[in-house]
Amino acid sequence: MGRRDELPNIELAKAIAKAENKEAVSELVLLLSDKDKNVQSDAIKTLYEAAELKPALLVPHFDKFLELLDSKNTRLIWGAMTVIEAITGHIPTSVFENLSKIVGAADKGSVIARDHVVGTLVKLASVKDYVIESKSLLLEQLLSCPVNQLPMYAEMILPIANSSSKTSLSKVLSGRLSDMDKESKRHRIEKVIKKLNAIK
Repeated sequence: MGRRDELPNIELAKAIAKAENKEAVSELVLLLSDKDKNVQSDAIKTLYEAAELKPALLVPHFDKFLELLDSKNTRLIWGAMTVIEAITGHIPTSVFENLSKIVGAADKGSVIARDHVVGTLVKLASVKDYVIESKSLLLEQLLSCPVNQLPMYAEMILPIANSSSKTSLSKVLSGRLSDMDKESKRHRIEKVIKKLNAIK
């Protein structure tokens, strides 16, 4: 359409989700391999917006989004991670089996890719069979993530903390308090630590 805004993609995603249009999703997935990067960007935007509204529609294409994590286009990487996080609740086993590749996207993608990797791990940590591994990987993210992201990640992880994990989480967060360059960030983390310590 020659437009610079994302509104047409968002409106299309809403229409696809409302109609549960599997054919449209399949067509958009094919466009992810288009030679034109603008077409790729429009397709991934529409797909991850649809995934937020109707994640089950994207589940059959999980392998394609995994494949995109190897892309040199960071837009496609974080777009794919947005979809993967959205559909994790529907296919936790498939996601768990590909964790090494997914976690790798946090390092080579972008800040947004890392955000969605953490979100994916949080969802997996609420599944009984994957709690231990997921929480271990979340601790690693807390240890290594950029200062700007730490308060948000700490808040994301808080709901899945329990009596067995609160000590290790609190220790990692306390150890990074000195890294905080702004009082507001420090305050947010201190608030999470306080809540962790209150868990029975």
